[in-house]
Amino acid sequence: MVEEFKKQFLHIHQADNVLVALTDLPKGTLVEHEGLSLVLTDDIAGKHKFAINDLDAGDEVYMYGVLVGRASEPILKGGAITTKNIKHAADDFKLGNRKTTWAQPDVTNYKDRTFMGYHRSDGSVGTANYWLVIPLVFCENRNINVLKDALLDKLGFSKPRGYESEVDQLIDMLQTGRSVEEILQADLQLTPEGSSAKKLFPNIDGIKFLNHDMGCGGTRTDSDALCGLLAGYITHPNVAGATILSLGCQHAQAGILQTEIKKRDPNFSKPLMILEQQKLGTESRLLHEALKQTFAGLMEVNKQQREPAPINKLCIGLECGGSDGFSGISANPTLGYVSDLIVSLGGSVILAEFPELCGVEQEMSDRCMDEPTALKFMDLMRTYNAKAEADGSGFYANPSPGNIRDGLITDAIKSAGAAKKGGTSPVAAVLDYPEKVSRPGLNLLCTPGSDVESTTAEVAAGANIVLFTTGLGTPTGNPVAPVIKVSTNTKLFNRMPDIIDFNCGTVIEGEETIEQSAHRLLNYVIDVANGDIKPKAVQLGQDDFIPWKRGVSL
Repeated sequence: MVEEFKKQFLHIHQADNVLVALTDLPKGTLVEHEGLSLVLTDDIAGKHKFAINDLDAGDEVYMYGVLVGRASEPILKGGAITTKNIKHAADDFKLGNRKTTWAQPDVTNYKDRTFMGYHRSDGSVGTANYWLVIPLVFCENRNINVLKDALLDKLGFSKPRGYESEVDQLIDMLQTGRSVEEILQADLQLTPEGSSAKKLFPNIDGIKFLNHDMGCGGTRTDSDALCGLLAGYITHPNVAGATILSLGCQHAQAGILQTEIKKRDPNFSKPLMILEQQKLGTESRLLHEALKQTFAGLMEVNKQQREPAPINKLCIGLECGGSDGFSGISANPTLGYVSDLIVSLGGSVILAEFPELCGVEQEMSDRCMDEPTALKFMDLMRTYNAKAEADGSGFYANPSPGNIRDGLITDAIKSAGAAKKGGTSPVAAVLDYPEKVSRPGLNLLCTPGSDVESTTAEVAAGANIVLFTTGLGTPTGNPVAPVIKVSTNTKLFNRMPDIIDFNCGTVIEGEETIEQSAHRLLNYVIDVANGDIKPKAVQLGQDDFIPWKRGVSL
């Protein structure tokens, strides 16, 4: 069935010399646009681009009004833009003039809106209420898993496991003599998931176990950064308290963690239990103490309840993963408008993934509120790219095979669309990993483009909700912050309804404007902040947590 869109193609910016196909366009299609007439010389798949004039080798290719590549061979007018005929290119950047004026959106309808959240002593407000159990070093992962097995079921926090009955069906087929071919062709019967036991502590959303493979054996810088990241989670507004297991001899010492906590919250008062195995002795003694102290902490924080909070207490992480050629046209601009709404209301937003700001550095640096902030951003971008180059893979290598297949064929094309998540407001602050947000407004956070590492870092920086756009589909979530999955296209929304929460394909189909989509999304965000809606990643227990080993990933 051929999809029917109000438009077949899109000219994103007047300076662009490419058009974007909104649906599959066969070779020979006549394209007429603002006095321009051309015939497609190639089949153009939806989400991909085609030239609006003849290009010679070396000619510049523009999209979103910025340089996104150079032709590596001649491209005919109406010809497809592909990895074979275009190479990554982006404009250089320098310290420019401040461009901090912007058209703030009308927020009249949100002025008196509130959400029901958990108020913390540092003035932040949580959209959820979790207890953390964290290893300071990977040596404690087994003990963390023992605590997980002991606590979750008994306290009513475990997720339905599911699929056991499907395995029972396979065993029954084996025992009744079915062949391999019969088993492979069998239609397994889906069974309803059983409900978890009643929660013993109803005002706590869950206990989260942040296993990782760091803390020792790497560089001291990595261990210090890990302590900063973990401190960000412990001081996070969605966290009520934490139990920490330390071996004792590792690089990531408990004292470093406590120092990092004080940096983020000088008057820190949450329950915090730090247990060191080498001091306590036997494993059983360590685990008995951890169980008792954690249980006592849960009894205390269960007294906390949701209370009204203004919208400016929201800190929204802006993320993308499994991006496609529609990301920069539908979902990312929707997030950008939501960002502008949040900033206008006095809240905070976090735009990360620095490899995906390649090509828009000049715009982002010019939008910084002052020159020191702009210089910090430019220095982080250059240092990060130089480190990646030294390791044999610069920003140009960022697009994944899935990105390329769906139209993002250079890093600059991907980046120019990804930057749309940050809206148009001035940049209030630039943060280096794993720093925490301390100012309202748009914050730029240095992280890799890897979506789980970046989401992990955004939450450590204070995001109490994450908006995550995807064109290909990804189940990514986070242990403590609700992650709302936003699809760029309706096909994905219909194909993967178990992981996608919100559809921006309506923009591509001409059913909604960016502004309409954004208002609908912000209302959804408020419902999630209230606890009225649990995003799919929360329902699935998708607790992805990967600390960044600096410089290793894009």
